[in-house]
Amino acid sequence: MIVLLAPVILWSQKRPIQIDDLFSIQRINDFRLSPDGEWIAYTAEKSDVKQNRINSDVFLVSSMGGTSRQLTTHSGYDGKPCWSPDGSLLAFISTRNGTPQIYVLPMEGGEARQISNIPAGIHDFIWSPEGTYFAFVSDVDPHIEKPDSTLPNLPDQNNVKIIDHMPYRYQGKWLKSKRKHIFIMPFSGGKVRDITPGDYDAPPLFLKSRQDFIFSPNGNEIAFVCNTDSLVTSSTNNDIFIVPSKGGKIRRITFNPANDNQPVYSPDGKFLAFRSMRRPGCGTDQYDLMIYNRKTRALRNLTPGFDLDIGEICWHPESDRLYFTSEDQGRIVIFSVEIKSGKIKGLVHQGCNTNILLSPDGSDLYFLRTTMNSAHEIFKTNEKGESLMQLTFLNSDILDKVEMNSAEDFWFSSYDNKMVHGFILKPPFFNPAKKYPVVVLIHEGENDSWKDEFHPYFTPQIFSSSGYVLLLINFRGSNGYGQEFRDGMTGKWGDAPYRDLLTGLEYALKKYPFLDENRMAAFGASFGGFMTNWINVHTNPFQCFVSHATIIDPASLYGTTETQCFLEWEFNGSPAKNSRYYDRWNPLRMGDNFSKPMLLSHGANDFLIPVDQTLQTFTLLQQRHIPSKVLYFSDEGHYINKPENIRFWWETVTDWINAWTLKEKPEQ
Repeated sequence: MIVLLAPVILWSQKRPIQIDDLFSIQRINDFRLSPDGEWIAYTAEKSDVKQNRINSDVFLVSSMGGTSRQLTTHSGYDGKPCWSPDGSLLAFISTRNGTPQIYVLPMEGGEARQISNIPAGIHDFIWSPEGTYFAFVSDVDPHIEKPDSTLPNLPDQNNVKIIDHMPYRYQGKWLKSKRKHIFIMPFSGGKVRDITPGDYDAPPLFLKSRQDFIFSPNGNEIAFVCNTDSLVTSSTNNDIFIVPSKGGKIRRITFNPANDNQPVYSPDGKFLAFRSMRRPGCGTDQYDLMIYNRKTRALRNLTPGFDLDIGEICWHPESDRLYFTSEDQGRIVIFSVEIKSGKIKGLVHQGCNTNILLSPDGSDLYFLRTTMNSAHEIFKTNEKGESLMQLTFLNSDILDKVEMNSAEDFWFSSYDNKMVHGFILKPPFFNPAKKYPVVVLIHEGENDSWKDEFHPYFTPQIFSSSGYVLLLINFRGSNGYGQEFRDGMTGKWGDAPYRDLLTGLEYALKKYPFLDENRMAAFGASFGGFMTNWINVHTNPFQCFVSHATIIDPASLYGTTETQCFLEWEFNGSPAKNSRYYDRWNPLRMGDNFSKPMLLSHGANDFLIPVDQTLQTFTLLQQRHIPSKVLYFSDEGHYINKPENIRFWWETVTDWINAWTLKEKPEQ
């Protein structure tokens, strides 16, 4: 009898996940395997609620799994670990003394010592194969020696911005005249050399990848990505270049007018693999996997018939095959491809798997995995994708106490008989005999997708824990369903995605009798925010909307966003060249049709979608006397990152939806 009761008692002790749980969950975002394959150094982030910021530290765990050991404890940022070639030292970036600099920690014990002292700080770095140099990325002003005499003699301070080139701002920061360049610095100290001089960013700001600069196996050269077009905000023309590691003549090796990035040398030094898009100007094109023969300079497409996007790339130590990731129907799958035959094989299919690495002998494959009810942890499997093993358990103490359901797939035939995929997420302690209110979540990027993953802040589980059933529909344009499906929304912002969403909702209401069609809300951010506006100015079944970083007027967005290439592709040019699409898919011009209550939120430092889009939406709602509010975060950008703001956002959003969907009172 005791044996039978034990599981019931454990189950009853679980509770729905709460907002505060998000601040306790640690997030692994990168890791590196030691040269001997015995240790894994990784970075884990956690919210520092008292300081209202994110704290990041470096940890160490055996490649066989076990208890992790925390290596750094300073407040602020410690991350991007990188092993010395002999494994005796671990380098990382730290902000402990102000600006981000390179520090080195001896693995036999002792304190970390600062190696770099770069005034502008360091964005990223790598260690040369022989261990004598660091290559790092920092900011430089290429105009400093050639001041523009036509500019007024004004101080460039916080209250005055001198703008003389584009992009002049990016991801919440004013760039002024700065560019990102790659530098070489001797490990033992000495002169720092800029090896990518010029008036451009290397690596690029836009359409970048996991790693856009890398040493060759012998350390003699560095391959890097750069866009040399005069106006990069309207360009996708990233190319791969090679420069001697000590500086010198730079040579371009790709001439594709579309995007090329993520160069990775084969261990034997014969090839350079990279990702490549086919269509110039299309920042949402699917990537192919290319290899460049360093001797013959010949290019070969390894995935010409593979109708999914290439994500991360990793070579097998024998240089005879590559491993890569691809979004595939709401998951991130790991594949292998043989160099000679081009044969592609799926290896790891469940969940979302990223940051792939091979052991030194190629026998084991390491990666991060997450699902909708489990945070990122490090896993490994053999090179064939068998014998899966979890190595870290950073969040077990928290996640073992909360009840979260897994995402369930559903498919439906849309308005034009195309099959569309979605997820349904049920609330904790789900009872199929009850009726539940519904929240339809609309993903942010026009070519993003909902995946089986745990988001650290805007996690669907928080909506679910409030007693809602969630519908996450990967409408036309979503990634992971082939290029034709991905192109299905180009020039059709208010057509195919809108019809897929409402058709999917109608299907779900018929399929799942526990959904309450009289208590429904919709939430969207960025492009999802556009869709909330578009739905709200048309007949719809929702009681209310929540919209973060919304879009209401694509034409005015074109003139204020930090990048124009996405809008130019979607709308076939600028508003001046093709106003037809900008006018057709414009909720602003239909503002008199707004009818449902809407909660809006936006960060003042959002340069991707500036805050004027939300203010225009709010103005129209107020003029029509429609209940509406704006959460204006003066210290946030496109995303809400600070713990206090995240808490306030979630509390306000859940209160808003609860009020307008007439949520049932808890059972007595």
